[in-house]
Amino acid sequence: MEKLIETFRAGGPVMWPILVLSVVGLAILIWKALEFRAGRRNAKGLVVVSTIITAEPMLGILGTVTGIMQTFGAMNGEGGAINPLAATSGIGEALITTAAGLVASLILLFPYNALSNQVDD
Repeated sequence: MEKLIETFRAGGPVMWPILVLSVVGLAILIWKALEFRAGRRNAKGLVVVSTIITAEPMLGILGTVTGIMQTFGAMNGEGGAINPLAATSGIGEALITTAAGLVASLILLFPYNALSNQVDD
């Protein structure tokens, strides 16, 4: 668990919206699954999940951009000296947020598709 928290923090500030959207999307999918099980098969709420599935990879790309910007800032250190160790933090942030956005989106995608295929017409 400690490693997960450390990785989350290394992903930078963009990790927070990815986490919040993932929790909201998962909560909606659980709610819809319970409704479907009770026989109420409407699409209400699924559009929000669809939007989250689309937004999470974009947030991952945003984290990539901010991480690469941080890398270039670190490479242009004081006096024009390049500090390669400082650059690794930004690259790590870029890779972590990209992966987090993609994984979070994929986790929601498959149950979303299963539920949306069961919606009453």
